[in-house]
Amino acid sequence: MSPLITANQLEEILNSGENVLLCDCRFDLVNPEAGRKAYEESHIPGAIYVDLDQDLSGIKSGSNGRHPLPSPEAWAKTKTRLGMSSNTLVVAYDKQGSVYASRLWWMLKATGHANVRVLDGGLDAWNGPMGSIPRKATPSQQSIEPMPYVGLVLVDEVVNNLEPQKNLVLDARASDRFHGQNETLDPVGGHIPGAINYFFKNNLSATAFKAPEQLFKNFVEALGTRKPSEVIHQCGSGVTACHNLLAMEIAGLKGSRLYAGSWSEWCSDPSRPVEL
Repeated sequence: MSPLITANQLEEILNSGENVLLCDCRFDLVNPEAGRKAYEESHIPGAIYVDLDQDLSGIKSGSNGRHPLPSPEAWAKTKTRLGMSSNTLVVAYDKQGSVYASRLWWMLKATGHANVRVLDGGLDAWNGPMGSIPRKATPSQQSIEPMPYVGLVLVDEVVNNLEPQKNLVLDARASDRFHGQNETLDPVGGHIPGAINYFFKNNLSATAFKAPEQLFKNFVEALGTRKPSEVIHQCGSGVTACHNLLAMEIAGLKGSRLYAGSWSEWCSDPSRPVEL
């Protein structure tokens, strides 16, 4: 099953009465309240709002990045509160090229919830009705057991990968930030030594993902002789990296992993090397 769902497919599912949980993941890193405000003004009917800061991130320590993953225990509680039982089809969308929807997709897949898909093209592709009445999440009656994140890479592994570089680190940020220019989100500019830049917007045609064949071609060119299992994704804070993970999955290149702390965690320790 494709990790993507089209607007027409989603409308058919909603009309069929299937058990589906729509998650509106709109967010703005510069204005964190903008996504929720946009949801409250207009959204796909029946959708709940899932907040990057409140629902898809854990407690910040000052050294674990801007959007650290919640602990498996905290994430299990959040899934229960949002109504994500094991048989629920979860469909995530946003209006930012599926960046934040990809984060929810990865977090669910990594903790054993396979029935999750991303609305390709997000709200820009949706031609169905819109609503303005916020829906309060209905907690799941099913107990959700905490599960560790499969495919998660911690900072020590990235440090140990500096020499020798057994894995390829793929940085999803824009080229200027990768090269240490125009950095506005993190206190230090640059990138992890040895990383290569693969801007997440390369995955898109307008706001929808490119065809699987094109994504496959693009990633194979970037990876060279590396296998997908030898790829570690990162970005600024572990969000747009999930977009590259999703794009590789669409392309049939499965098995790559996520360094969720990403650059915002890496640069918090001055002893870690920086490349410009």
